[in-house]
Amino acid sequence: MSAPATDIIGIGNAIVDVIARTEDDFLVKQGMHKGSMRLIDETRAAAIYAAMGPAVEISGGSAANTIVGAASLGVRAGFVGKVKHDQLGRVFAHDIRAAGVQFATPPAGAGPSTGRSYILVTPDGERTMNTYLGAAQDLHPSDIDADAIAGAAITYLEGYLWDPPHAKQAFVKAAKIAHAAERCVALTLSDAFCVERHRAEFLDLMRSAMVDLMFANEHELKSLYETADLNSALAALRQDARLAVITRSEKGSLVVSREATEAVPAVPVERVVDATGAGDLFAAGFLVGLARGADYRDSARLGSLAAAEVISHLGARPQCSLATLAQENGLGS
Repeated sequence: MSAPATDIIGIGNAIVDVIARTEDDFLVKQGMHKGSMRLIDETRAAAIYAAMGPAVEISGGSAANTIVGAASLGVRAGFVGKVKHDQLGRVFAHDIRAAGVQFATPPAGAGPSTGRSYILVTPDGERTMNTYLGAAQDLHPSDIDADAIAGAAITYLEGYLWDPPHAKQAFVKAAKIAHAAERCVALTLSDAFCVERHRAEFLDLMRSAMVDLMFANEHELKSLYETADLNSALAALRQDARLAVITRSEKGSLVVSREATEAVPAVPVERVVDATGAGDLFAAGFLVGLARGADYRDSARLGSLAAAEVISHLGARPQCSLATLAQENGLGS
């Protein structure tokens, strides 16, 4: 196996986040399930935008946030995702490249506009997302560069990609290329409602070894195994997954392998401002640790540190050098 040209490459929905603070009553009036991600059409997107308060636009997308976090930690990172050649598409492309991420996916010249997610943040820091996929759902297998995937040590895939059929095909193509090159394939389950939509297929991805490493939070894991009991879900997971990491907010994380389950405490924060991106940045830290040959515990600690930084401010991307932060906390390369 040749040395990797890239440490981590992510494939996901290229989205611009439109973030506003709100109260729980607004969510109830709008019929939104707090803490969830719902797919919406362009008409609903316009209605939500008109009803929500003052907002800020920040480039986002789950896997894109993870890859930006990985770049901030100092590794070579790339991203594959589809935008349109429009204003928001140019914003997304500029932001991800400015973060040091390789982004070469050609923009669409026609069709739906660049995807966007309307994120409502309640006073407790919880985020509720309404996502118009737009151009992001037009990611096709032809957008997958075989050499780029084969040259990456880890290919990181977003569970949300399982919604649009062409993106699902791109997902499978990338995983097969990575494994043919003896590389690692990681998947994040993305959202409990996403798990409900694709439960059987996600389980098959693990059981068939299409995925080597799976990320989920506690709610997603319980949804995957249709149980309210964490221990039952973990027991089932140990049978299905080669390696999995379960995040549990302030309770830290669990690294689950066939041999053992190891609990790693969370890095404390004074105040949770916005939980958007917590799981994405945790994945960034864990993947970087893995790419550098760190053990699972130190990888999880690095993930917790990155997550703690991102939830301390508005938006899902780091506002400081995570590499510097890691060095200050004894987790640098």
